[in-house]
Amino acid sequence: MAQGLLETTKLRLVFQAGIDNEGNPILKSKTFSNVTKAATADQLFQAAQAISVLCNGDLNKVERNDSSEIIG
Repeated sequence: MAQGLLETTKLRLVFQAGIDNEGNPILKSKTFSNVTKAATADQLFQAAQAISVLCNGDLNKVERNDSSEIIG
């Protein structure tokens, strides 16, 4: 039976930096590596809110990106 071993976790913050000529939002992102694998969704959201205060633009989305190795 195959198993997935969690290798890395990254936190990605997406900001709305403005609106283009067609009325679509301009999105910019910032990714933070070396996030602890044990972090909960609530902890990551709180960290994202604290970081967003220091950045330009409105926080649009918070993503958690996990990478796993599949072994069999």
